[in-house]
Amino acid sequence: MQLTLLKCKLHRACVTHAELEYEGSCAIDEDLMRLAGIREYEQLHIYNVTNGERFTTYAIRAEAGSRVISVNGAAAHKASPQDRVIICCYVAMSEQEAAAFEPTLVYCNEFNQVTGTSRQIPAQAA
Repeated sequence: MQLTLLKCKLHRACVTHAELEYEGSCAIDEDLMRLAGIREYEQLHIYNVTNGERFTTYAIRAEAGSRVISVNGAAAHKASPQDRVIICCYVAMSEQEAAAFEPTLVYCNEFNQVTGTSRQIPAQAA
């Protein structure tokens, strides 16, 4: 049996650009991509915390150190600069692989600076 698990995420990244006419889908600072483990052209699920939109697209590289999160093309209708988003990638794996797997979680502030990383999400309290 194959399971689909969260591979990695950029949590509460801040959209810097929304480019309707730009080719490509979501440009992410290459340093953030590397830290999270996002590959160029990998499918992304983006959850817009600001307006509730949820959409699927793919990653392209933005200049390393630029702190850019640019939502491009048709997806630009779903996010605006200053929106906070959660950018996730998922992976399929066997139950055996899943038993030992931990995702890469990268937490960002409003300037897309990394405020922390983790391998697990704390249990939600009641």
